[in-house]
Amino acid sequence: MNKHIGYSLLALLLLNATAYADYPRLPDINLSTQAGDINTSAMKNKVIYIDFWASWCKPCKNSFPWLNAMQDRYKNQGFKIVAINLDKDKSKAYAFLKAIPANFTVAFDAQGKVAEEFNVQGMPSSYLVDRSGHIRARHIGFREKDKASLEKAVASLLKEQGPN
Repeated sequence: MNKHIGYSLLALLLLNATAYADYPRLPDINLSTQAGDINTSAMKNKVIYIDFWASWCKPCKNSFPWLNAMQDRYKNQGFKIVAINLDKDKSKAYAFLKAIPANFTVAFDAQGKVAEEFNVQGMPSSYLVDRSGHIRARHIGFREKDKASLEKAVASLLKEQGPN
């Protein structure tokens, strides 16, 4: 696996500017969810939005309704959201999800091993992965003003690489 994917891309920059080989590959992520285990290698040919979050994160509370809308809007085009919770106590994550339900995959990384591999530096931190398994963009935080550019990046990758 890649050691620390903390490359220095600015938020959603250079989506089409360099060859795929210049982008880091998504490491194989194996985590548990409420519905069983997930493995990112099983998500080939999907555009994946990986979102690291925690129950105490106020911007995360604001991002979940938007993530729900994005999953609904693009799921039939091969889009998948995987939100990775970093709470050490799962009951806090479950309380968050009871208040703000998620219609996308929620995985748990209580030890923070996957977050460490991605060099997560703020909450939420998101990574946009193309259908070839390359991390094409990184974004830290969530603000209302970010929604349009985040959605544009997702739509661009979905269009660029065609439907699933």
